[in-house]
Amino acid sequence: MGGWISYLLWGGDPDAPHPFSGLTRREVYAVQKSWTPVYANCVATGTELLKRLFRTYPETKEFFKMVRKLPEEEYETNTQFKAHVINLMTALNLAVINLHQPEVVAVMMNKIGESHHKRKINQQHFRDLKKVLVTMFIEVLHLDKPTLGAWDKTVDFWYKHMFVALDPPEESR
Repeated sequence: MGGWISYLLWGGDPDAPHPFSGLTRREVYAVQKSWTPVYANCVATGTELLKRLFRTYPETKEFFKMVRKLPEEEYETNTQFKAHVINLMTALNLAVINLHQPEVVAVMMNKIGESHHKRKINQQHFRDLKKVLVTMFIEVLHLDKPTLGAWDKTVDFWYKHMFVALDPPEESR
């Protein structure tokens, strides 16, 4: 696409990385576009994501008191679990739709890191969640490599800011 057309459509060079997030406008668009069908049925999607997490990494189920002893088929009827799914998906949605404001998203991720630090959830648990999310995106959405790459960069950006609060230095605890 011509230079001036790109500027008009994208608000600048679509492939220039943002200095704070490292994401390009094209990557932000790919993430936001691919997120739309995911969030369209957010409770079902979030429930499936957590079910896959628990199946793949059973130890993570211990962080969820409300379903710790429940069989998987009873998750959907547990209102506390459903509320957590809605909170998770809402937080992800806010992080996705605000990617054009990466400084704001960084603060949001920092708050998520703080709240999960209190629950003794560590970086590896979030890395495991990312693996499950990517696998789900491949299997269910059949995302192409550029879009998967954009998601990878996006989640890495989120985690960079989440992990600062998740594992603060000893002197700030």
